[in-house]
Amino acid sequence: TMASSMLALSPFFNLFYLCFAVCAGLISTAHFYHLSGAAPLKVQMPALSPTMEEGNIVKWLKKEGEEGAAGDTLCEIETDKAVVVLESSEDGILAKILVQEGSRGVRLGTLIALMVSEGEDWKQVEIPAPEPITPTAAPPTAAGPAPPLTTTPSAPKQLRLSPAARHILDTHGLDPHLAKATGPRGLITKEDALKLLNQRDERRPAPPAAAVTSPAPVTVSAPIAPSTGRPTFPPLSVPGKPGMPGTFTEIPASNVRRVIAQRLTQSKSTIPHAYASVDCDLGPVMKLRKQLATEDIKVSVNDFIIKAAAVSLREMPEVNVMWSGDGPQALDYIHISIAVATPRGLITPIIKDAASKGLQEIAATAKALAKKARDGKLLPEEYQGGSFSISNLGMFGISEFSAVINPPQACILAVGGTRAELRMAPHNPDGPVLHTQQLMTVTLSSDGRLVDDELASRFLEKFRTNLEQPQRASL
Repeated sequence: TMASSMLALSPFFNLFYLCFAVCAGLISTAHFYHLSGAAPLKVQMPALSPTMEEGNIVKWLKKEGEEGAAGDTLCEIETDKAVVVLESSEDGILAKILVQEGSRGVRLGTLIALMVSEGEDWKQVEIPAPEPITPTAAPPTAAGPAPPLTTTPSAPKQLRLSPAARHILDTHGLDPHLAKATGPRGLITKEDALKLLNQRDERRPAPPAAAVTSPAPVTVSAPIAPSTGRPTFPPLSVPGKPGMPGTFTEIPASNVRRVIAQRLTQSKSTIPHAYASVDCDLGPVMKLRKQLATEDIKVSVNDFIIKAAAVSLREMPEVNVMWSGDGPQALDYIHISIAVATPRGLITPIIKDAASKGLQEIAATAKALAKKARDGKLLPEEYQGGSFSISNLGMFGISEFSAVINPPQACILAVGGTRAELRMAPHNPDGPVLHTQQLMTVTLSSDGRLVDDELASRFLEKFRTNLEQPQRASL
């Protein structure tokens, strides 16, 4: 009774009384932790890519009550690009899992778990109440002008950045002083850099939206079958019952599939696509491949294509551009994105500085990135920041096709398969002679705002020259 009366007083007196009661032996230490609760360390859904808005909890790698150090993996999260592991930023004990594995559509910033520091009773962790959604601030009224804001200069603080955070900030030109450090000892982590990038994108002005009025409720009646006996639209299938003719089944879309759909729609609806095609003779490439094979150097035709495209971009920097909200931007790097098909969807890992790499290094890098992409283990910096894309469907028997531009890039090169054709041999002193050529058709999809038809034609001519004369490309 005395304890209940004391606890009804001020919080300061509550704490004083609890400490006094423990020292005097009036209550046990376990009861003290039950009354005070262990201070939790919050684990929230992080932003693991610039375009990520929500994620799926694939699997928890630690159990409740299990200890972990900073850098240990807590769980696997499916983003809009790949399955990425979430690492712990501090030492502690996983006290409570709030979002179970298999949960889908978990928004950024959602509290997914709680940790406590080492030595604390993880079973007595305080579960915070759900944070209410704060309404947006109303526009200022004309009651009076707001007082002017005054700023005082402060001494610059020494920044500590992780390598991934430094790469993201440098790539997108962000000021690291604006990032809020959440890592140990003031370290700016990769998640902090991605959060700053998302905030910058959110601050960009959006086009004014038309006023939308809520429609009146509509009552849908059962469809009336026509005289043929077929319904006007297929009904939903019922789980557990055999499918009827004309039924369909809803297939849940993964985060990757949804993002692919959004980006393809954005690309085709906002980018004026222009297309140009050219045939390339692969005879010199095939000959050089055989020579390299005798020296136990294995390279593919796609490696030659990557190298030829990168060298062409170096020789024609006006094509190595991208479109931003403010207009064209010339790029000082040549990072080639290669399209890789995975069970989760298409993803484009990046071969960085491809123009300065040799064929053997390009082949090894492309092989390693393709394997990581299929295993869902690509890091964000391995598929973000490309300047030019290549999509090759020749191995699937496709002769030629047109690809969709990957925004904000300006171009994508669609590569078809090789075919044998009889053609006249040029400059033959004995007269016209037919010979067989191994031809390959490539189609360049270009952003008409950045690369017009004349520039695209010159680029394809430069690419063909570099591909048909592989020694010229400084392999």
